Amino acid sequence: MYNDYQPQNIEAEIQKRWDDQQVFVAKEDDSKEKFYCLSMFPYPSGKLHMGHVRNYTIGDVISRYQRMQGKNVLQPMGWDAFGLPAENAAMQNNVAPAKWTYENIDYMRNQLKALGLGYDWTREVATCHPEYYRWEQWLFTRLMAKGLVYRKMSVVNWDPIDQTVLANEQVIDGKGWRSGAPVERKEIAQWFLKITDYADELLRDLDQLEGWPEQVKTMQKNWIGKSTGLEIQFPLASGLEAGAENLKVYTTRPDTLMGVTYVAVAADHPWSKKAAINNEPLERFIEACSHVSTAEADIETMEKKGVDTGIRVKHPITGETVPVWAANFVLMGYGTGAVMSVPAHDQRDYEFAKKYDLPIKSVIRPKDADDVDVSEAAYTEKGVLFNSGQFDGLNSKQALNEMAKVLGELGLGEKQTNFRLRDWGISRQRYWGCPIPVIYCPACGALPVPEKDLPVRLPEDVVPDGAGSPLAKLDSFKNCSCPQCGGPAKRETDTFDTFFESSWYHARYTSRNSNDAMLDKAAADHWLPVDQYIGGIEHAILHLLYARFFHKLMRDEGLVSTDEPFKNLLTQGMVLAGSWYQQDASGKQTWYSPLDVEPVADEKGGIVSGKLKATGEEVRYGGVIKMSKSKNNGIDPQTLIDQYGADTLRLYIMFASPPEQTLEWSDSAVDGAYRFLNRVWRQVVAHVEAGNTSACNSQDGLNKAQKALRLKLHATLQKVSDDIGRRMHFNTAIAATMELMNELSRYQVESEEDKAVMQEALEILVLMLSPMTPHISQQLWGMLGHDGLVLNVAWPEVDENALVKDEIEIMVQVNGKLRGKIEVAADADKDSIIAAAKQNEQAAKFIEGKEIVKEIVVPGRLVNIVIKG
Repeated sequence: MYNDYQPQNIEAEIQKRWDDQQVFVAKEDDSKEKFYCLSMFPYPSGKLHMGHVRNYTIGDVISRYQRMQGKNVLQPMGWDAFGLPAENAAMQNNVAPAKWTYENIDYMRNQLKALGLGYDWTREVATCHPEYYRWEQWLFTRLMAKGLVYRKMSVVNWDPIDQTVLANEQVIDGKGWRSGAPVERKEIAQWFLKITDYADELLRDLDQLEGWPEQVKTMQKNWIGKSTGLEIQFPLASGLEAGAENLKVYTTRPDTLMGVTYVAVAADHPWSKKAAINNEPLERFIEACSHVSTAEADIETMEKKGVDTGIRVKHPITGETVPVWAANFVLMGYGTGAVMSVPAHDQRDYEFAKKYDLPIKSVIRPKDADDVDVSEAAYTEKGVLFNSGQFDGLNSKQALNEMAKVLGELGLGEKQTNFRLRDWGISRQRYWGCPIPVIYCPACGALPVPEKDLPVRLPEDVVPDGAGSPLAKLDSFKNCSCPQCGGPAKRETDTFDTFFESSWYHARYTSRNSNDAMLDKAAADHWLPVDQYIGGIEHAILHLLYARFFHKLMRDEGLVSTDEPFKNLLTQGMVLAGSWYQQDASGKQTWYSPLDVEPVADEKGGIVSGKLKATGEEVRYGGVIKMSKSKNNGIDPQTLIDQYGADTLRLYIMFASPPEQTLEWSDSAVDGAYRFLNRVWRQVVAHVEAGNTSACNSQDGLNKAQKALRLKLHATLQKVSDDIGRRMHFNTAIAATMELMNELSRYQVESEEDKAVMQEALEILVLMLSPMTPHISQQLWGMLGHDGLVLNVAWPEVDENALVKDEIEIMVQVNGKLRGKIEVAADADKDSIIAAAKQNEQAAKFIEGKEIVKEIVVPGRLVNIVIKG
């Protein structure tokens, strides 16, 4: 037995014991309630960061607690291994992305094991392994057969230097994030999944997700964006050849129709392109728009610009002529590529109209006003129609139905339910991803790769050069035979969006060894849905939405039986840390690790600067910000594991903040966690050295002090059980164990009964801490005289008898002011309480010689003696 707590001497040994006994290998067992706990898997970037540590420790604490509740727990881990960062790293280091990725996986796996995380490593997946991605290729071909996959021309952000499509977030100030070249809007063929076919169900089934944060469900509802409005047609008046189809727009505000003063179309709308033939300003405008990001967020914030196309349409009700403008805030890929513009009641339209001196006509007023002021800004609220002819006096809701009726009779409009959600574009023009299993034959067209030829393997020895997709230049991959006619054909060289892989990994974990099918349905149905899913709030929309969609696709393919993948969701906050830098004369900044800086505070305790520990040089304080490589304020978990042990890091990360809130890093708090574990260790050592004894398990024969300690013990157990099991507020659970530890350190052990109560208290303390600090808990469990693994021990039960108080503390007031405290029997009657209060030494000073007017007893809380004078 070590007299001092030495985590380096025990953690590796205990982890080996877990491995040798395969304690975390999960098997289907119908005799126990199952519990599937899943944390979002990491991208193998090279090293774990504190965000990883927080995410995975939360999941491990939950898993260990549920195991101690007697449940059959599955907690797997894997790697979200495809993606552009691997290509960039490969180019920087002149190695193949596969080699870089697999080396990172090996390193990070060892880091996860060093943290003592209880994963079933027999189920490990890496999305870049052919045995994983072959099944998403298989499902894709099934979806092709069902008509849920299609290919169409789509406008994308195109980097002309790197020759690749850029995601919206890879366009910075209109330039490619890596090349720095101005992006172009380019129309290329892309593959899409019909997620819109499931839009109604994705929206409706959010009501099933009672264990999800309301914030996340609201974000998903808004992203799906179901709306009821009108599709309205504006007939051509002039500017194009006769016979052109009516211009269609969709609006959720048909109540403003009578206030339309112009119609805006996308720069790449067919009408814009036709009108540009003899319109040089319009031609230049269309060219300028082709170099602008297609991201909605960018469109919202950019300066609104436009050019009159010269085309005129007729207002569908009044017949008045309305100009058609090409505008940079309209995207061809959204809706019809045209919007009706009502400057008086839409701020974007208002700013555009002011800029180009277009008319502004008010048609909606508040119900308690005769007019509305739009001299400074648009009035965007709903209200009552005026200046609207036959529709005057209707409210906004009534106008929808009435205008639908009128436009329907004219053949120029109808009610329509639309979604903001667009079909999922899954094509990526990059190398390190899953190949899309399609073959193009000049005679037979686009065909799915036959099942017998799956997987289409990605060659792993390629080193990208950044100039377009290597697959498009690799004849050995690209050239093939048509599976239908046998003639020469070409493979698709695009790869899947990496969201494709992360959308179904939760299901593959249940069937890791299923070689002949995407899923083993019996195993999938046993474990799914995931009982607790854990990950960052940044994944609240796309990843979770795509995973829900994919789960429904698998259900409809007969692979799973449930509608939703994740029963409960916990979104943990970011990890923040102080940031420190020096700046030279040119403005270049050099950032330093918080571990290398001694903070300097002002007289109020606020940090104002810092000094480098090694040299004493002054550094500037950059504030508390998200940990990041660019600011060098990330803390390497391995450094802390080497210094303090994994249990200290786990305890700190769970104690510092509730899981859903941000966590601000504190070196001193890490030291505090380490000191606490040392106190627990020393308390157990002192108890064991005094001679072990069996634990107390009842109130019989105990004195007042012993009963008081058991009361504190079982009240703590009750709170910790609720904090971990229901509330998942691990910080308050740990705080409660610290309070209990304070009581134990003050308790005087003088008899065998005292030792028995202390034995019980230490055993329960160790069990309560074991989900957070499994290594030290295992060691202390053995020191307290127990064989076997602490993680296999049932969670302790609260002794309700210990919570019954023989005596209670009552506040004594005189004329409503606190004058003393008394202890009385828990079942004492009113007269006994008043008598004891009068005998209280402090209170008696204020009562003596005074006339008592009234005696008030609030049971269990206080007695108030009212006196004259």
